[in-house]
Amino acid sequence: MTTMGEAVTSEAEREIDRLMTLHPKGFDLSLDRIIRLLALLGDPHKKLPPVIHVAGTNGKGSVTAFCRALLEAGGYATHAHTSPHLVHWHERYRIGVKGGRSQLVDDALLADALRRIAAANDGQPITVFEILTAATFLLFSEQPADVVILEVGLGGRFDATNVISNPAVSVIMPISLDHQAYLGDRVELIAAEKAGIMKRGRPVVIGQQEFDAAREVLVSTAERLSCPMSVYGQDFSAHEEFGRLVYQDEDGLHDLPLPRLPGRHQYANAAAAIRAVKAAGFPVTDAMMEKAMTTVEWPARLQRLTDGKLIEHAPEGSEIWLDGGHNPAGGEVIAEAMAAFEERQSRPLYLVTGMINTKDPVGYFRAFADIAEHVFTVRIRGSESALDPVVLAHAAFDAGLVAEPAGSTVEALQEITRRHVPGAQPPRILIGGSLYYAGNVLADNGTPPT
Repeated sequence: MTTMGEAVTSEAEREIDRLMTLHPKGFDLSLDRIIRLLALLGDPHKKLPPVIHVAGTNGKGSVTAFCRALLEAGGYATHAHTSPHLVHWHERYRIGVKGGRSQLVDDALLADALRRIAAANDGQPITVFEILTAATFLLFSEQPADVVILEVGLGGRFDATNVISNPAVSVIMPISLDHQAYLGDRVELIAAEKAGIMKRGRPVVIGQQEFDAAREVLVSTAERLSCPMSVYGQDFSAHEEFGRLVYQDEDGLHDLPLPRLPGRHQYANAAAAIRAVKAAGFPVTDAMMEKAMTTVEWPARLQRLTDGKLIEHAPEGSEIWLDGGHNPAGGEVIAEAMAAFEERQSRPLYLVTGMINTKDPVGYFRAFADIAEHVFTVRIRGSESALDPVVLAHAAFDAGLVAEPAGSTVEALQEITRRHVPGAQPPRILIGGSLYYAGNVLADNGTPPT
């Protein structure tokens, strides 16, 4: 399996650009169009290996990564669909390799699938996301694998992925306020949308939930549908003990390495993945769990940047982190991780932040009010929804932070360097606020996901 070339010469990128001129880019929550299109393609969604279907406001990407690491540690060929991508569209489709690590889809393979889908659709109303989801099903049905991990794009009930009628397991990760315009402005309404991926009689894993109201909706939905159910904190759990991760379920205690992904929130994500893979019917050994904890990878989720083109613009010895968390709940878990880093080694914390206009920037920044020394705000490149850096700086100020706009990530890092006093402890720099901005940063740094 070969990987894609540069985006400027990519066949698939050109095909997607063409489709974007013909069809809307946004979400139009309905299943009618995707069902019609899939029927024209021979219903590839009905010809998949067992599917692990994952929804949630936060953590669904991380639990997908843990599930993939677990299954690959067991030698299973594992297809994985995630969204959004960071740098290249191809990141959304990982093609399973028996006994090895799944690979980003080959460019020619993706371009061919997109052309076939466009021909089948023949100009009928459709969104680009629905076309991309159809590509998931076409690719994953035609390439052999043992299992599919399918991440929901938006919501659950009317998401284009929710044509799967018989999942091996449905997984619902933490639910909080996000995409209120589409999903509702109360967590119980959002939980009801996410619960839409549950199917009658099929196993359900409910990850750690911050809000009791969300958990109650998920549990009652699973009960109504007679779904075998596993709930975090009740049927399975994980915690740190003596620098190790202790995972517990009805099979007993398992002493594991701490996850490679930083942050205490990843303990619950890892636990949900272990439980989900078991519930999907795959045997999970201690060796699989141990390997998964040390090999799991998920770019732009508290990713440490140690090399690349941007590093040279920061003060020498800086600790630079990249995270795409973008809502208040995401801000809280990232801020908790930064505070834990501070306990181990004290450094001044700077934020370099870009966000889109559908988020709650004040709520995001509020989590950092007591720990960040200064905020630089940057416009996300290539996004029509990018917040103006001046507006974003005002939001940070309203959250109790000192903030100013910068012309680019490089300019922000150079300004941090200018402020750094020689001989003082080098700073800790958190770059983030949006997965779209994280994609800009990885591209500029020359370190896209592989």
